[in-house]
Amino acid sequence: MNNLREIWAKRFVYYINELQKYLKFIFTGHIAIVLVFVIGAGGYTYSEWLNTAPKDFPAFLVVAFILSILLAMSTPVTLMKHADSVYFLPLETKLKEYLKLALRWTYFSSIFLSLAAFLVSIPLLTKVAGATKEELVSFFIFILVMKYWSIYAEFNYRFASDGKSVWVDRFIRFLLLFAALYFLLSGNYVFLIVVVIIQLIYVFVWQKKKQEVPFPFDHFIEVEQSRMMRFYRFANYFTDVPHIRGMTKRRKWLDVVYNLVSYGQKNSQLYLVLRTFIRTNDYFFLWVRLTALSVVGVIFIPFPIVAIIFTSALAFATVVQLRHALLSGQEFRMDQLFPIDPDARKRAVNKLMRMIQFVQAILVLAVVLIQGEFRLPLFLIPIAVYIVSELTIRMSKK
Repeated sequence: MNNLREIWAKRFVYYINELQKYLKFIFTGHIAIVLVFVIGAGGYTYSEWLNTAPKDFPAFLVVAFILSILLAMSTPVTLMKHADSVYFLPLETKLKEYLKLALRWTYFSSIFLSLAAFLVSIPLLTKVAGATKEELVSFFIFILVMKYWSIYAEFNYRFASDGKSVWVDRFIRFLLLFAALYFLLSGNYVFLIVVVIIQLIYVFVWQKKKQEVPFPFDHFIEVEQSRMMRFYRFANYFTDVPHIRGMTKRRKWLDVVYNLVSYGQKNSQLYLVLRTFIRTNDYFFLWVRLTALSVVGVIFIPFPIVAIIFTSALAFATVVQLRHALLSGQEFRMDQLFPIDPDARKRAVNKLMRMIQFVQAILVLAVVLIQGEFRLPLFLIPIAVYIVSELTIRMSKK
């Protein structure tokens, strides 16, 4: 298989099949409902805010800042494997064809997030900042060009530096992208030309440096393996991924929580699932992230009904994902050697879900109290979190 285009084609087909295999478990009916609630709540809040947005709101700065972050995230997708550092060595001089296909896929697979942010920003730019159709079209084209520049610049940097201090490169590209987007939106075309020239010099410098070093196979293989592992870990929240195991950590500062489970044979499963939840990074940080989103939503969503929908959707997602993960573990456990009631673990998981969702509701209530607005609709937010969690536990089939 000396034809690198053929190698890429075979790997690309396998990669797409791998994505489809797990995405069908991720985007199920449950997640679709959550997405509908979240998008609906976000869209409603956004539209209501636009009606009352102040005329001096820095729309150009906000849009340029958000898009710059998305454009700067341009990690190359090479689909490389561990053995490539050996088998690709004789083909290193012909590797350009393979990398061209890799960068093309990186561009088309990552541009959609930036375009989605652009579409969301259109009402803000037109209604608040007064942007015209011609300005929006030029901004759209500029985003397409900047994304390609960002991908190509990060690839050259990784190639030339073997991936060392890649966050420095990302920060520099973020600043250049932010300046270019802001100057374009604000109409400062002289400064825009200066920034674009700096961008061209930046990518040219790293392109020239990469010609002086051999291709860093180990770095790009590590980047690709880390990228796929992140996808597998995310998919593992929804279904079992055979070749992945979650990382664990002691979290000594949470040892006191184990005292909540009284000593006794009937509580053995609850003690085990509690330790599993606290010590498994995937489970613990999933709950932390979704709880943090609920807290942030309560702080920044000005409409109680929208906040109720948003936090309820996150509570639903928390219970569905964590409950499935804790009940679907295929690893061997010592309790499997003893004649324990098969439903004992299910009851223990349900009890744990009630415990942690009660904590989630309490944290949401604390934020409501800290804000100092003692209105009945606001106190319905933490109540909705716990009620939705309880209904989800009761209605779950497994």
